[in-house]
Amino acid sequence: MLHFTERACPVCARSDRSKLFAEARFDPARLDGMSFSSRKVPEGMHHRLLECGRCDVLYASPVPVTDDLTGAYEEAEYDSAREAQHAATTYARVLSGIAPNLPSRRRAVDIGAGDGAFMERLIEAGFTDVIGFEPSAAPIAFAPAGVRERIRPRVFDGSELDAGSVSLISCLQTIEHVPDPLGLCVNAATLLEPGGALLIVCHNRRAVSARLMRRSSPIYDIEHLQLFSPAGIRNLLERSGFERVEVRTLVNRYPLGYWLRLAPAPSRMKTGVETVLDRTHLNDVLLSFPAGNQVAVGYARA
Repeated sequence: MLHFTERACPVCARSDRSKLFAEARFDPARLDGMSFSSRKVPEGMHHRLLECGRCDVLYASPVPVTDDLTGAYEEAEYDSAREAQHAATTYARVLSGIAPNLPSRRRAVDIGAGDGAFMERLIEAGFTDVIGFEPSAAPIAFAPAGVRERIRPRVFDGSELDAGSVSLISCLQTIEHVPDPLGLCVNAATLLEPGGALLIVCHNRRAVSARLMRRSSPIYDIEHLQLFSPAGIRNLLERSGFERVEVRTLVNRYPLGYWLRLAPAPSRMKTGVETVLDRTHLNDVLLSFPAGNQVAVGYARA
């Protein structure tokens, strides 16, 4: 059972310029083992959402208390290992444009590491010490043995690492899920060596897909405690002390079957289409699409 608490904007910590975006659409009876898992079938539920006119951030309030939220992630199920590999390939292409700008490749930290798919890409990119943080036990069990031993099974808080000891911190499709995104970014800025980078991939709440689909978009979900526009994610990084902030659109590449899973259509209809795709061997065809995600990179002050 989840218990809830009110909060202000998680970036500016104020609510005086917030307005109601949408009332909650949430039925606790529908929660199951997949409700807090990655890349799940959209449930169409979300918390009460407010829009901050100061930060351009959409944030949930009330939200589950931290202990309940952590427990929900610890117990979440997992069934998206294949999609995680495709996502890691996309993120590796982003990494290839960032890595040459870093002062070193001595340590990388992946927040919300899942089954370690992107950690493997970090190792391949030459980072000598790669560490992951992941509170969910199920995806860790899917990680290859050599990567699994590098994953710390808990929520990231920065306390275990020395200041200035990290070259790159990645937070991929995770920043929407954390109760204190500003605190996470401030911790990251402290841990990074001068010129090191924080890499964030997250949803763009002002993307064309989100505007067209409105509240049917899968970005409106009980896992998402905040959603950022390009201006909002830039504001988050700059408030956290980062400089040379870059924000751009991400083009995702997934099998056609995964895109079908996200489509706002009745389950029976999607099942029928998926059967046809399986029979015609089209389910695994890879399709690149700007699905409403964005990349944000900030560099620690030299």
